[in-house]
Amino acid sequence: MPIAFRLRAEGFFYGDSEGSVKDDRTTATALRCKECGRTGELTAAYVCDFCFGPLEVVYDMERIAARVSRESIAAGPPSLWRYRDFLPCAPDDPTAGLPTGMTPLLRAPRLGEALGLKDVWIKNDAANPTHSFKDRVVSVALQKAKELGFTTAACASTGNLANSVAAHASAHGLDSYVFVPADLEEQKIVATAVYGTTLLAVGGTYDDVNRLCMELASDRPWAFVNVNVRPYYSEGSKTLAYEVAEQLGWTLPDRCIVPIASGSLYTKIRRGFDELVETGLVDEPGRRPIMNGAQAAGCGPVAAAYEAGLDFVAPVHPTTIAKSLAIGNPADGVFALEAAHTTGGGIDAVSEEEIVEGIELLAKTTGIFTETAGGVTTAVLTKLARRGDIDPGERVVVYITGDGLKTLDAVASRVERHPIEPTVSSFEDAIGESRLIA
Repeated sequence: MPIAFRLRAEGFFYGDSEGSVKDDRTTATALRCKECGRTGELTAAYVCDFCFGPLEVVYDMERIAARVSRESIAAGPPSLWRYRDFLPCAPDDPTAGLPTGMTPLLRAPRLGEALGLKDVWIKNDAANPTHSFKDRVVSVALQKAKELGFTTAACASTGNLANSVAAHASAHGLDSYVFVPADLEEQKIVATAVYGTTLLAVGGTYDDVNRLCMELASDRPWAFVNVNVRPYYSEGSKTLAYEVAEQLGWTLPDRCIVPIASGSLYTKIRRGFDELVETGLVDEPGRRPIMNGAQAAGCGPVAAAYEAGLDFVAPVHPTTIAKSLAIGNPADGVFALEAAHTTGGGIDAVSEEEIVEGIELLAKTTGIFTETAGGVTTAVLTKLARRGDIDPGERVVVYITGDGLKTLDAVASRVERHPIEPTVSSFEDAIGESRLIA
């Protein structure tokens, strides 16, 4: 039985010291409830016993500031573990497992020109081992799970997380179980099962899958990365802020456009920028990036709440091609609303047609083929630019979180083909070119 796995009959425990694992190598000090503020030990827990609010990791920020510098980070491995002082775990060998992070930040002048913007950048997290940002959260979650004594990993997923858990568990020698909606894209099913995981295709939406995993986690000694080790898992997303700042010469972008599913990625990127300023790694104390969230209209509960001026998020039933964002009851939706308001940003939703147009625009102007989630962020960039919400001189970072090869069906019908015979005349007829004269 894992040393930190102890569950009460009525649900997850929290707020006592039994079963906690302390590690002086890390700067993490506690888990704290995001609702009532109570703190407890760094155990396998995700909700507060007192109010059932979500938990987050607390750090000794003074200790981080004292031991971290731009030079110490640059001397670290070319992966997310160069930021290990900001993370809740400390691998003995930061090169073990799959190398994750330090993905390209690419300037996109042709995309910017198409939209009347001068300084657009693409953070391409499709360059991770399983071609999505989920490798970041899984790297952190599985490292912490191993420290807590777990030997089996599991997850509820809309696809990318399933790919990542299966791959990283295999690299670490852990057993794994992944639960996905039965109607998931075939590409993601194959790219998960190939790693030898036990794949369960569940009839229902992601929210149904997630509820099932919450029930299973209550009586199985497994590390469900987005359930009982979720507070640690979500910390991996912060590295997308650290990397962008470092790649921009330790400066902040003016604006970030981030896809929203559960809302965790969006809020953690915002927190990452805050931590860089707080520890002095970025010397811009009075400024933070404007945070714009992006959702599909077919599953846009956070965007709908933002537009209506609400401080709560009403669940919806997902009907969108952007299946990696199809979470109808987002766990961090209210915190995403808060981040949008406090940074002067917003949260927008785009149609299915706009999503596909976003995929095509990004591909044709940057050479980056994104999955549907990236079509959402690119479409929101387009909407903001055309609406005049972005100053043409702003430095804007658009987060691309997955590879287009994962969602081929979204654009397959729009690809133009020119069947020809193996002759020059057939070629010229196909493209409408007159015969060249020698």
